[in-house]
Amino acid sequence: MKPFAFICFLVLGVITACSMDEGNGIDAETNVPIAEIDSLHEDFILVHSSGKTSFVGSDDSSAKVNERPQMGVTFSYDFSLERHETTCKEFKKLMQEEYKDFDSTISCKSSSAPITRVTYYDAILFANARSKTEGFDTVYTYTRLNLNKDKHCINLEGLNFHPEKKGYRLPTEAEWIFAASQGWNTNNSWHQDNASGLSHDICQKGQNDAGFCDLEGNVMEWVNDWLGNFKDTTITNFVGAPGGNEVGERVVKGGYFNSDPISINPHRRGDTYVVTGPDYTNYIGFRLAFGPIENGTWLSSNGHITSDKLTSTASSAQIKKLTGTFDAKLAFRNNISGNLVYLDYTSGSASFTEFMDTIPVYHPEISPDGRYVAFCTRPEGTPGNSEIYVKKLQKYDTPLMKLDVDSAAIPRWRILDDGSTVITYVNSANTNNGEDFLTTSSTWQVSFSKNKFGEPQKILDGAYHGGISDDNKIAVTGARLLRAKIATENDIFQSSASDTVWYNNEQACNVSLAKDGSKRVLFLDFAGKTGKKYVGNAYHVHERLFVTDSTGALIQSVKAPQGFTFDHTEWVQDNLVIATLSSISDNHEKIVLVNLSDSSTTELVEGTDLWHPSLWINPHSFTEDSTLNLDSAGVYMFANDSWASTIMRYKMELLWDYYDTLNVAILGSSRPFYALSPNRLSKKFFAVNFAHTPNSIYAIQDFAEKYILTHGHNLKYLVVSLDIDFWYHTNDDNSNNFFVSAAPNYPGYVYDANHDYWKDGVPEGLARATKKNLSIDNDFIYLNDRGRLLETICEGWGGDADVKVDSTIFDNDPSLLDNSKAALKDIIQKAKNRNIYVIGMVFPQNPAYKETGAFGRYGLRRSTAKKLIEELKSWSSDYPNFILMDENKMGNHDYSDDMASDQDHLCTDGSQKITARLDSLLKTLD
Repeated sequence: MKPFAFICFLVLGVITACSMDEGNGIDAETNVPIAEIDSLHEDFILVHSSGKTSFVGSDDSSAKVNERPQMGVTFSYDFSLERHETTCKEFKKLMQEEYKDFDSTISCKSSSAPITRVTYYDAILFANARSKTEGFDTVYTYTRLNLNKDKHCINLEGLNFHPEKKGYRLPTEAEWIFAASQGWNTNNSWHQDNASGLSHDICQKGQNDAGFCDLEGNVMEWVNDWLGNFKDTTITNFVGAPGGNEVGERVVKGGYFNSDPISINPHRRGDTYVVTGPDYTNYIGFRLAFGPIENGTWLSSNGHITSDKLTSTASSAQIKKLTGTFDAKLAFRNNISGNLVYLDYTSGSASFTEFMDTIPVYHPEISPDGRYVAFCTRPEGTPGNSEIYVKKLQKYDTPLMKLDVDSAAIPRWRILDDGSTVITYVNSANTNNGEDFLTTSSTWQVSFSKNKFGEPQKILDGAYHGGISDDNKIAVTGARLLRAKIATENDIFQSSASDTVWYNNEQACNVSLAKDGSKRVLFLDFAGKTGKKYVGNAYHVHERLFVTDSTGALIQSVKAPQGFTFDHTEWVQDNLVIATLSSISDNHEKIVLVNLSDSSTTELVEGTDLWHPSLWINPHSFTEDSTLNLDSAGVYMFANDSWASTIMRYKMELLWDYYDTLNVAILGSSRPFYALSPNRLSKKFFAVNFAHTPNSIYAIQDFAEKYILTHGHNLKYLVVSLDIDFWYHTNDDNSNNFFVSAAPNYPGYVYDANHDYWKDGVPEGLARATKKNLSIDNDFIYLNDRGRLLETICEGWGGDADVKVDSTIFDNDPSLLDNSKAALKDIIQKAKNRNIYVIGMVFPQNPAYKETGAFGRYGLRRSTAKKLIEELKSWSSDYPNFILMDENKMGNHDYSDDMASDQDHLCTDGSQKITARLDSLLKTLD
């Protein structure tokens, strides 16, 4: 058995047993209960955590990477936690009352069984419903909920968690662990050895010393946290990571009815596979917590501890509706930390990247191609020298490139007539109302190419940092006065260009020149006479956004939302303007997109103090001919989607890129997804790895028939994973056939089906449509090895064998194997008709399964597996195009512990060996 790091919980005091009805854990130092019945909330226990320190994570070397290191968590508050997992009866009753679209047909084995098959979003909707029913604040806010065809909530757009509110919510991971630590005992839980593969009614296995039931097992439980990293430190009131990783993983805690009791421990944070918010299975449920968390603290992926949480309040779908494309990026200054923050709407994850550079960041602007951001170190209207830096916009931190001049401020990108990219800047960010403006300040430009600056050139007397028109006819600036330099002849750079002060010499700032060639000028004022006369009434400073034409005449004004004023206004494109909203406290709490066409504002981001937003929209967002509906074509995933859908989105991109090129297609489960490397095959074999999870032989059959065999015109080899321990699934078992369970939810797959999977020819724009639709920041992990998952960590086979499914499952229903074999034969026969080889590969699993009665992780009697493999070998006589490649050899394989990532997956090192063997086989067939 692994040593458990949760022994450190002994700092809470010696636990002694007492009456289960009165709360049980006793703090040895204070001699008072650590937990007691909460009389205000039915079936809740009040946990006295204030002043206590708990531990999340582990320093055990056998713990997973995302579970290390151990981190201390100190509580300054008490909280209440539901005594048992939320039951089917409780969930269905309340959800049917509160949400008319809720699927009331969700089934449970009994009303007292824990509710399962609920997404993370289903769970927090239930928490909100209970808060509303009992008259408390809702802890979760959102702008729109999205349901799939099964009426599960798969996303809440603009989701914001308010830990300070007093209401029902999911517990934090730290709270869950604190409660679980009071007498943790897997002997008193439902698990693989006693549950018969099913969940059981709540509290049938007793309670821990604090009175909680089933924390160790029965079903796993959603908690509130994103799956982030830990740090070797102690954090007060830890509430998790501020956002998700590349695939938006969520934390689930505890074991479940099929878990090996050896694997159940408090620091474990997930399932065998990635768990994301839209996922729902028959073994994940939840229990609620209640109570506010004052001064909650987040820990970002780069180790930054903060109480300032940024929230994306606009979904990628809203961005597309407003701008016409998903291909948009936002950069801004977090004025609390002083850091640059970046958000890529193409990823759909609404996950912020905050770069932890140790220099000031002001006036960031994203480059025309969306790949870089330039910023300076001093804001508009302040004296002193400033520096300009350029940084590559990526999910992970990148080096800074500095412009080597004495002083440079307020950078703006331009593309010149010759196609070169330059940055214009000013040598002073100081105010422009002095008589010496034209003699003491100037405007410059410098080329930027291949990560290098060119030679700076002075182009104007005076600091015109509001922008220069594409035709060089007008330049503008603000910061005290609204000034313009207007060309009188052919070129603004001639000395004849005149400097003019607009707006009756009244104070103005935040000046920005339109990017659409209209030469409109955007600015804010200080509620002077000119603005009041134009508007027709009085208003507050910065309460109105103003627009002039190219002569300085006012043509439009937009009022800020009630209770706010504008700041940091910048033109985006056409009639779209990005701005911040400042509250009465003078904190810039929101970033908004203003549409001048209808004077509407759309909130994009909420935070404590947000400055200088720059929104980039791809100017080359393509338009296709009318044969493609771009609201459907290539839409294979949604924002904050499940890992399974994210994987398939990239498989489809690879398909439409290479369907006419590939000669090797790899199909199957996560086992080939982790292991088989197209890049490591000989150059004569152009392979694409289409493996995905969850998977069954029927999912392979569907994908092969609908897509691979239909479009793989040069296909010669079909590599299929033979996951015979998965063959207990049926053809209508939706949970493991993506094309039955998930695909009908997505416009892209429905669109493909409606066009007979493009059997008459793939539209030219389908590949581009797929690429332009939602993706994730870190797409190289799926694309750089043409479909194999990169960066799989070598953590070993995992010691003792973990059997998830009863090995005798086929004894009473041999048709399960017969049907699976029939599906495989169908694949082989269709490939034979095309003279395509099918290589059926059995992947290696933990050699420790030899010591059990199971073939592998998901069961199958070893005796049954041995006969089945022998039968599959014999098929080659009837199907000469079929070759069985058994790399498991009933556990007698030569894949060492350092080649595995877990019980049934190879890691990067194992990938080299198994791919080399596949390559050798293909060469013999070529």
